[in-house]
Amino acid sequence: MGINEHIKCTQFPCKDANHRSYAIPDIALDPEKISIIMISEATPPNLNDYYYSRGSPLFQRTTVQAFRDAGANVASIQDVIKMGVYLTTAIKCGKTGYAIQTSTIKECSRILEEELSQFPNVRVFMLMGDVAIKAINFIAKRAGERRVIPAGPTYKIRKGKYYFQGRRAFPSYLQAGPSFFIEKVKRKTIAEDIAAALTVVLQSKPNNIS
Repeated sequence: MGINEHIKCTQFPCKDANHRSYAIPDIALDPEKISIIMISEATPPNLNDYYYSRGSPLFQRTTVQAFRDAGANVASIQDVIKMGVYLTTAIKCGKTGYAIQTSTIKECSRILEEELSQFPNVRVFMLMGDVAIKAINFIAKRAGERRVIPAGPTYKIRKGKYYFQGRRAFPSYLQAGPSFFIEKVKRKTIAEDIAAALTVVLQSKPNNIS
């Protein structure tokens, strides 16, 4: 199934979003085989850099490298998907500035909420950066639940155990984009968080022998 066949934005109300770079994943996959959902910030300004674009887009390169850093034997985004990982963004349009307004995150979290509901067997949500964390907290709040991830710098809170809809949620740093190759400390942290998420999935499988 193609996720963009079921999920879409029709009104584009956000004023600080580049609607020309609007994208919802159009990859065909079996949602029941997805065990990890990795949510990053926003779509790239140039959609040629998006996760599911052809060629060697930036979001693919940095994400594949992040999984390789975590010890995963992957060479392409298709390999990552075969591991049961679905990649998406909290904001479905590109940024127009450095920061994204809270109102935009709240509005787009409604689309994200509908998107996440398509995957019944998720074991882990990876929240790659503050925007993804805020979006998940908005979804939880609308459901009458307490915030999933507490306030505070990621390096202080990332070791805690958090749950969203009964599944583990890992707050981490943004893995999609050029800063991934520059910020070496964050890159190491991302690898640790991915490895931890993969371990949770492995341990949740039936007949797992540890």
